[in-house]
Amino acid sequence: MVQVKVFDEEHEDDLSDMINAFLEDNPDIDVVDIKFSTSCSIQEEEQIYCFSALLIYRT
Repeated sequence: MVQVKVFDEEHEDDLSDMINAFLEDNPDIDVVDIKFSTSCSIQEEEQIYCFSALLIYRT
């Protein structure tokens, strides 16, 4: 069965850590693809970044 998992973090290192932890916790999955996206918004003179990944995998 093909499934997806969405990851969303404010820092790219945190995103990597979350994906790596998921993969470590699920060693039997077969990764099909990973889609990556970044976005930025400004809020009261502060830049807010969003790093997202969609992990597509088979169980």
